[in-house]
Amino acid sequence: MSKLVKQMEMDSLRKTLSGVQDLVLLNIQKLDARTTTQMRLDLRRKQIRLHMVKNTLAARVFQELGLEVPEDCWRGPTILAWGANSIAELAREMDQWATRIRSEKPQAVFEPKIAVVEKRSVPFEEAKRFPTREEALSQLVNLILAPATYLVGQLREPAARLVSQLKARGEQEQATS
Repeated sequence: MSKLVKQMEMDSLRKTLSGVQDLVLLNIQKLDARTTTQMRLDLRRKQIRLHMVKNTLAARVFQELGLEVPEDCWRGPTILAWGANSIAELAREMDQWATRIRSEKPQAVFEPKIAVVEKRSVPFEEAKRFPTREEALSQLVNLILAPATYLVGQLREPAARLVSQLKARGEQEQATS
């Protein structure tokens, strides 16, 4: 590969990854064309993109963009996956495909190498446990509303006691009359 072609590939990859915050590095081997096409179409519908890269060129581009990836991740075939709304959705989708391919095509290799979240590498298993955007917003709302819910409960309690005592007193008076 000539120096000019390498530079063009690096420029293209740099442009493609310039706005990407979250991605997963995969090792996919021995996968037939039909399964690969089906996987790519399914992922494209979910706005997830796959791109096979030359390790040496990708390592240079990642270094230039400030994306931390351990050196050992650049061994063997490397496919980049990015898209989705969060790293959790991306990682879970890749895990579903890995499980599906392992069960349907035992000779094929589909192994996630590592996840990159906001320019930092994270073990793939940890990325799967991250909350999605919706889950994180839900947790945040619960944290915000929890003190208010507690306060309302504390304010209602004395009034509820008073009402129950008045009711008991009224029932007592009705029973004696």
